[in-house]
Amino acid sequence: MAVTLAIGTAAAAQTRYKPFVLGQKVSGSEAMTKVVSDTRAALAKNGFDVVGQYVPFHNTTIMCATYPEMLDAAGQARHGGFGAVERISITKVHSTWQVSYVNPDYLAVAYGLHPLPKTDAALKTALGAMKVFGSRRGLTRDELKPGNYHYALFMPYFNNVYRARRFPNHAAALTTIRANLARHVAGTSFVYEVNVPGTPKPTTVIGFGIKSGKGGDHHILHIVDAHRYRGYAYLPYEMMVMGRRVIALRPRYRIAVNFPDTSMMGSHGFMNIMSAPGAIRKVIRQVVGRRG
Repeated sequence: MAVTLAIGTAAAAQTRYKPFVLGQKVSGSEAMTKVVSDTRAALAKNGFDVVGQYVPFHNTTIMCATYPEMLDAAGQARHGGFGAVERISITKVHSTWQVSYVNPDYLAVAYGLHPLPKTDAALKTALGAMKVFGSRRGLTRDELKPGNYHYALFMPYFNNVYRARRFPNHAAALTTIRANLARHVAGTSFVYEVNVPGTPKPTTVIGFGIKSGKGGDHHILHIVDAHRYRGYAYLPYEMMVMGRRVIALRPRYRIAVNFPDTSMMGSHGFMNIMSAPGAIRKVIRQVVGRRG
């Protein structure tokens, strides 16, 4: 038994994870509204609660959903709320709709969550699982987990969060953020709001899109993601209200962990979005009502 356990542990350590799953392809002759409606119905049928969706740019819809297992795992991990919501993208590529989603196995390892086998099975049943993608070789657990993964020297880790603002209380933070997203401050769009159960302090995750500027959804994705299968389920961004403090993942970490094979140089390299992390932080500051 000890030998079997050791072999199983070693095998798990060498498993390679990739960030996205191509669930299915749908004929481009279908209207996007039909593909979105069918996707939403399939998710609901398999136990997901669709909490938001938006259209970041032409021929693309992003859908966000929660699942009981994900919420439970999120509430038990440090900063786990960033993994409380599953993201699904529906986008047309070369006259075919690609329905893709964040790989829950990748998300769980990267964000330090408990394994998500029920979430994974429910997604496969609802949307299919034609191919995992987003990295040629994938990353091992040791390469991906919090405290280990960073794109390069001096780049941030998962727990090096951006501390956006401290409010008098949780309610005040939510009131300010909701009002500013409703006004589309800094070109933002509200996508969802989800409370995370089981946390020491009241915790709420808010998803938002960025429609324009150097940190805009279109600007970033059309540079770093020009591959055959699109990882548009990278969107939307999240900020998390923990008690009275608002935090967010560092943009340089979040972009890199979703697109780990991206080169530094070249026409689709990170050098072309060097101003994006600062622009995203500025947007977050404006949404939380922070000056400067």
